[in-house]
Amino acid sequence: MSAPSEGTPQARLEGRLQGKVALVAGATRGAGRGIAVELGAAGATVYVTGRSTRDRRSEYDRPETIEDTADLVTEAGGRGVAVPTDHLDPAQVRALVDRIAEEQGRLDVLVNDVWGGENLFEWDTPVWEHDLDNGLRLLRLAVETHAVTSHHALPLLLRRPGGLVVEMTDGTNDYNRDTYRVNFFYDLAKSSVLRMAFALGHELGPRGAAAVALTPGWLRSEMMLEHFGVREDNWRDAVERIPHFAISETPRYVGRAVAALAADPEVARYNGQSLSSGGLAPVYGFTDLDGSRPDAWRYMVEVQDPGKPANTAGYR
Repeated sequence: MSAPSEGTPQARLEGRLQGKVALVAGATRGAGRGIAVELGAAGATVYVTGRSTRDRRSEYDRPETIEDTADLVTEAGGRGVAVPTDHLDPAQVRALVDRIAEEQGRLDVLVNDVWGGENLFEWDTPVWEHDLDNGLRLLRLAVETHAVTSHHALPLLLRRPGGLVVEMTDGTNDYNRDTYRVNFFYDLAKSSVLRMAFALGHELGPRGAAAVALTPGWLRSEMMLEHFGVREDNWRDAVERIPHFAISETPRYVGRAVAALAADPEVARYNGQSLSSGGLAPVYGFTDLDGSRPDAWRYMVEVQDPGKPANTAGYR
């Protein structure tokens, strides 16, 4: 990748995480991959986990792999380490953390990004009509995996002061509190992760670490681009059909949010809070890859949800 220009926010982060160790749980694609790459760009050693490898795909049956993510981390300037892990299996997670402890002796950043629910939820379907097995599987993937990972990883993170846990979700606390999100299972999953960050903040704060919940905006993940029949280089072609897609952002945008938080010596001021990529961008001065600063959740509240015509002026 090309080096950031001197004086840019990205250049100022370069090397700031040198010597730091991060674990991005659920880094195969989407936000997890974007976060891992940006932590690498800031100099971190990043352990990336997931179930999709070059030898074996998960039930998603998609081409992205954790080895590819690890390579991107290294190309960005860090060190990527791919470790196949099913985060529903406590023994696998325990082995993962033991490996990090043995190889690094520390863990500075834990990003809980395991999700895996895109093929499991049904839009606007009440709980009594929704497939129960799929709904319960979604909750296990979205909530139980985070709890298992925190249980095993936090003792290592707490060995040194200043550790950071980032709970990845969809929607801010304010937005999700007042908005029904997709269906019972999806709503419960995303709200549960927000509450996880709040609870972890209470448990970690007195012990010298911090936890936050973080949401991207309308994410141009690999799956979203494919769904709309576009690529990252021509994503605006989809705006004619889906006008509000104009507020969307790359996975690297929320990645830069995590890197900025991880490099902030005063990150404890956010302990237990709900944050967004768009809300943090002006605070830390980072941008998306195209130099813009999309603020999707403010746009959702002020433009999309009230039914106004798509217009991103003042929102990116």
